[in-house]
Amino acid sequence: MTVIDDRTSAPAGAVVAAADGGGAAPISLHGVSKRYGVGPASVLALDGVSLTVRQGEFLCLVGASGCGKSTLLSLVAGLDAPTVGTVSVNGRTAFMFQEAALLPWRSASQNVELALKLRGVPRRERREQARDLLALVRLADFADKAPHELSGGMRQRVAMARALAQDADILLMDEPFGALDAITRDVLHDEIERIAQERALTVLFVTHNVREASRLGDRVVLLSSRPGRVAAEFVVDAQRPRRIESAEIAAVAADITVRLREEVRRHARSDD
Repeated sequence: MTVIDDRTSAPAGAVVAAADGGGAAPISLHGVSKRYGVGPASVLALDGVSLTVRQGEFLCLVGASGCGKSTLLSLVAGLDAPTVGTVSVNGRTAFMFQEAALLPWRSASQNVELALKLRGVPRRERREQARDLLALVRLADFADKAPHELSGGMRQRVAMARALAQDADILLMDEPFGALDAITRDVLHDEIERIAQERALTVLFVTHNVREASRLGDRVVLLSSRPGRVAAEFVVDAQRPRRIESAEIAAVAADITVRLREEVRRHARSDD
């Protein structure tokens, strides 16, 4: 594992023109700050964040609660705009949330078909493509089941198939497995790792679980406590496929946890 410590970040207010052209990185943030509200009561969520996610990279964001992880993901998704700085996204994106948010009156297949319909896929092709996608996430036998007939892990698989139905190059994931039990989460780790590699996806994955980040990420970026800044980067050299219980992943997670504790303590002292 390689550790890159970055205690100095780009200054707030820096605006950098987005790169363009065929060689542009899928995701680039340059001097990005995000402030909510105005005046003394405003909250600075992100401060001068500069970050690049490379083609085909699985990058995990970790940090204490309230450090701006989900805010950063929302900026990349285009759900919000930075106060200053530039967010550049080169490719089609799909967003996967912690909650599956399936339409309860539609079957698993029909939930996936809806994403295909919004993409303009002809009606006669939707059912076959939806079933192919459900087969990809190993739910071929549950295509006609309603969401209430599926377990939490199965519903997240349907949500994954729905995200993939958008034919995205970039998958944005906001703690998608956080509400699942450990065994189900471990199984879905295998699935998303396999699919990301098969489809050469670029993945930006937000989690508060350091072991999960170490298991999945090619690189783990640690954000400081609010305001969020890039505090450190950890390049995970472990070969795939990985096991979350392996000694190698445990060692990476331990190193990240040490640095995370430093950030939490620093933030606590600054509030005194």
